[in-house]
Amino acid sequence: MPSKVSCLYVLTVVCWASALWYLSLSRPTSSYVSGQFSLPIRKTVKSLKNTTFNNIRTRSLNPHAFDFVINEPKKCETNTPFLVILISTTHKEFDARQAIRETWGDESTYSDIRIITLFLLGRNTDAVLNQMVEQESQIFHDIVVEDFIDSYHNLTLKTLMGMRWVATFCSQAQYVMKTDSDIFVNMDNLVYKLLKPMTKPKRRYFTGYVINGGPIRDMRSKWYMPRDLYPEAKYPPFCSGTGYVFSVDVAELIYKTSLHTRLLHLEDVYVGLCLRKLGIHPYQNSGFNHWKMAYSLCRYRRVITVHQISPEEMHRIWNDMSSKKHLRC
Repeated sequence: MPSKVSCLYVLTVVCWASALWYLSLSRPTSSYVSGQFSLPIRKTVKSLKNTTFNNIRTRSLNPHAFDFVINEPKKCETNTPFLVILISTTHKEFDARQAIRETWGDESTYSDIRIITLFLLGRNTDAVLNQMVEQESQIFHDIVVEDFIDSYHNLTLKTLMGMRWVATFCSQAQYVMKTDSDIFVNMDNLVYKLLKPMTKPKRRYFTGYVINGGPIRDMRSKWYMPRDLYPEAKYPPFCSGTGYVFSVDVAELIYKTSLHTRLLHLEDVYVGLCLRKLGIHPYQNSGFNHWKMAYSLCRYRRVITVHQISPEEMHRIWNDMSSKKHLRC
């Protein structure tokens, strides 16, 4: 007889398919206007009590006054994780989340260390999507949601939510990775070649694909930065938001720094600004790729991340690499 979880999973997939068909012509939900971030929408799910930091100064520039409406506060209680993976996603990306759960984000892959995976979301303006995500959360217990509006221009809030969650509920972990739902991660390289569980944990550590650039003033660009938001000619060094890794102490440092740092909608640039304030310099690592790369076994064995990977590609790449570990390049 099928298990309760299996039945719930099948029901979730069917409901997601129906919901996405119904919402395929839905209106855009972008909510960033004239440099202002979205206000939280009305909650439909009872929020859990939030833990706050006692030593944060009052009168914050950005108080991050959002509540967790879906949370997993006990995920780190029973067994301390070595690595926490925070994955930025959107409501309609159920297939991407499931592909990650079944491939590189599978929490049971390694027996010698514990890795936990969390998907980060805001609230959607479509109640049906919020309900579907809540149901998905009840099955997999790997989703965290705060009550800001989920949109491209609120990606910074989403990352700060992840930093806050780690600092509040999982500060005993050693490392954190932040990435996106269209990224393939070579976990063996990440864990054993970069982070090396048998070595002393690093502190004030931050690494990824480091970018040295400046603001784009062309209003037609996806990465347009108005002068009134950021008047400087250069950005501080920052890691591409497609994937970066840092020691767990940095999560709380960035979150607290953000409370007194003017928000920018470019999430990776904003994290770089916080790092500059903290005096933390990100290390360049060529294994992090923020572009798409044609698959070959030997090529993917040399990297940590690859961008723009569909759920179907993720399964195919994972299965091929897993079945050919005995082959040499």
